[in-house]
Amino acid sequence: MIVHTLAIVNPAAGFGKAAKMLGPTMDRLRAAGVEFDVAETKHAGHATELAREAYRQGYRRFIAVGGDGTSFETVNGLFPEAYEDGEKPTLGFLPLGTGNSFLRDFTKDGADYALQAIIENRSRPCDVIRLKHKTGTVYYINILSLGFVADVCTLAGKFKRLGAASYGLAVVLTLARFQKRVFPIKLDGKSPADSPSTALLIFNNSKFTGGNMMLAPNADTGDGLIEIVRWSADRFDFIRNFPKCYDGSHIHHPLIWTGQAKRIDLNFTEPMDIMVDGEVMTVQMESLEVLPSALNVMV
Repeated sequence: MIVHTLAIVNPAAGFGKAAKMLGPTMDRLRAAGVEFDVAETKHAGHATELAREAYRQGYRRFIAVGGDGTSFETVNGLFPEAYEDGEKPTLGFLPLGTGNSFLRDFTKDGADYALQAIIENRSRPCDVIRLKHKTGTVYYINILSLGFVADVCTLAGKFKRLGAASYGLAVVLTLARFQKRVFPIKLDGKSPADSPSTALLIFNNSKFTGGNMMLAPNADTGDGLIEIVRWSADRFDFIRNFPKCYDGSHIHHPLIWTGQAKRIDLNFTEPMDIMVDGEVMTVQMESLEVLPSALNVMV
């Protein structure tokens, strides 16, 4: 008989810390009466494969044991099939040894809070955002970034051997070669009044990214809308005001525009680097669309 909850474990998360914490955490769940099966990822993209196959076998509850990347891959294993079936799968989170930006919308206690949510079987509806690009489709529940954040994450990936220090180095180098670009968009079929040269453009479902940066303080995971933040500052103004991203007060800057939409058309003429839920990829974006309350999250 199938136990209908599957824990998808990335033992490499947190530079291997997840593997050390896994046993005691799983024991706490079992001691509380939570029944689940376990599948470990072996390579990049494996969580997507595991989630997709498990869904087809009848699993409807999943626990992503790892960081943002494990959650992202799990979501992309469940969609679009679950949405097309009219199903609403449930996803819990156990960020062992690493971060989970999505959880920050609900708690500062990370893994302890997430563990208790699973034990108490707490859940709430959550929107899923669908990105269509020239060669495929991607689904996410946290953030998609163009510009500065995407550039930092892309560059940090080239310095992975430095561990956590890779992001500090990437920030310095990205600021040194600071870029602004024009990103033409349509919101629910209408073009904004202007399309200024922009340093940072994000499309959020939740408030936080990078652990504790509140880049989109007005975002709501269940409102059926994509929260947009566009920052058009020059280099030194951007540097001076960037610390305000940690409390969300940056959105009051005169060169920041915020908006909301159910669908966003992105008629980009070439591929570009993006960061989506902690993962970096290069795609030619076409559109973003909300799938309202398509997922239940245990928070």
